Amino acid sequence: MNKITLRQAIAHFLQEDIGCGDITTETIFTPDQQGEARFIAKHSFISAGMDNVAGEVFTFLHPEIQIQGVEDGVKVKRGDILLEVKGPVSALLQGERLALNLVQRLCGIATLTSRFVERVLLLPVKIVDTRKTTPGLRMLEKYAVRVGGGYNHRFNLADGILIKDNHITACASIQKAVKRIRERAPHTLKIEVEAENLEQIRDCLDCGVDIIMLDNMDVEQMREAVKLIKGKALIEASGGITLENVRAVAETGVNLISIGALTHSAPACDISMDFLS
Repeated sequence: MNKITLRQAIAHFLQEDIGCGDITTETIFTPDQQGEARFIAKHSFISAGMDNVAGEVFTFLHPEIQIQGVEDGVKVKRGDILLEVKGPVSALLQGERLALNLVQRLCGIATLTSRFVERVLLLPVKIVDTRKTTPGLRMLEKYAVRVGGGYNHRFNLADGILIKDNHITACASIQKAVKRIRERAPHTLKIEVEAENLEQIRDCLDCGVDIIMLDNMDVEQMREAVKLIKGKALIEASGGITLENVRAVAETGVNLISIGALTHSAPACDISMDFLS
C-alpha cells in the first residue's frame, strides 16, 4: 500500500467530511484538551487497517496522536480492543467517522476473503479479486483482500491485457483481437482472454494466449475446459462463484478463481469508537 497515495486519499476524504470545520467539536473543546479512545469489535471478524489506515487518519489530523492497534489478519472476537488512540480530543472526534468507515469496510472484505480461502484449503488454487471495487478505495480494498489471504488481479486497465466478450464482439473474433494486441502492445505483458465455451477455448489455444478465463461456466464445463487446455495456459474461473460452490470449482483443476463479491458485496464489520471517561 502506497503511503503517499493513502494520505492523498485521506486528505480528500477528510475535506469531504469536515468541510469548512467541525462546528460541534470546535465549539465544545479547546485545541489542547486531551483524550483517549478505543475501537471495539462488536462481533468476530478479521482485522484490517487499524494502524496503517485508521491510524493514518488520526495522525493526518494531528501528528502527535499516539496509536496502538492489532495487527492485520488477526481473528478478533466481540469485545476485543482493536485500536487505542490518545491525543487532542478535537482531532480524535473529527477523524472518528472516516477511520471507522474505512476499517469497517476493510475488515469486512478481509473476513469474506478469508472465508473463501478457507473453503479451498490444500488445493493448488488462488482466490483473486477483480476491478469491481468502490471508486476511490481500490488500493485499500485490494489490500484488504490480501490481508484475508487472497491475491490481486490487475489493479487497473494498464496492468495487464484482458480481452473480454465485448472486445471480441467489437473486433469480430478472438484471433483478430489477439493479432492486434501482439502487433501493438508491449511484449512484456501477458495476454488473457475470456472464453464462454469450448469453441472459444480452442481459438485461445490456437492463438497461444497465456491465460484463459472460463466465464460463467458450470462445474462440468470447467472440467472439460481444463482437460482441453492441458496446462497450455493458466486457467481462471470467473462468474457465479459463491461460498457454496467455490470448493467444487477449485477441484476442477483451475489455477485462479476471481470473485467480484470479495469487494463489491462484503458486509461491513461492526466497530465502535468509545472514549474513556
